[in-house]
Amino acid sequence: MTSNATHDRIAEAFARVPRDPFLPVAERQNASDNVPLPIGHGQTNSQPSTVADMLRLLDPQPGHTVLDLGSGSGWTSMLLAVLVGPAGRVIGVERHPELVETSRAAIDAVTADAPDQETLVEVAIHAAVPGALGLPAEAPFDRILVSAGTESLPDELVDQLALGATMVIPVAGEMLRIIRDGPGADELTITRHGWYRFVPLISE
Repeated sequence: MTSNATHDRIAEAFARVPRDPFLPVAERQNASDNVPLPIGHGQTNSQPSTVADMLRLLDPQPGHTVLDLGSGSGWTSMLLAVLVGPAGRVIGVERHPELVETSRAAIDAVTADAPDQETLVEVAIHAAVPGALGLPAEAPFDRILVSAGTESLPDELVDQLALGATMVIPVAGEMLRIIRDGPGADELTITRHGWYRFVPLISE
């Protein structure tokens, strides 16, 4: 169960981070619509209700180190930055170089315009490492958010979770919440949270 406090924190993050600066200019008029919006290269900015669902399941806390895999437009990474606060760390990973650049620019612009910059953690957006999932060199993570679908749970990402850490990932169309209970790959608590549609998770 997600606490009321978590709901309130997520609502605050949405209020502080506008969606439109993270969208192509032609899509900004649609920023308030609860639908996924195209950001180019076959990728989308997920619909706000889906992002909120995932953040509630992830439950990022102040001071956490979070991996945002498939960071796309950078909007979710910026929401995570609000949730983990200045003592935390957010690392986004995106496989499309053009989106790496546009998301960095949007994050810089929103951060520069924020009236309370001192409460925001710096967000680092990395280009995906060819042939790898996530960012093993920066592991372990307290939280991993995966905004792309996969057909099976990737052991490579489970290995990047700290003990007691949480990952939220769509697997075979179903949203899973994974908690790593021990060092073994099978020492996991997995709960299922409904059906969603995402672009595929790819490593090259």
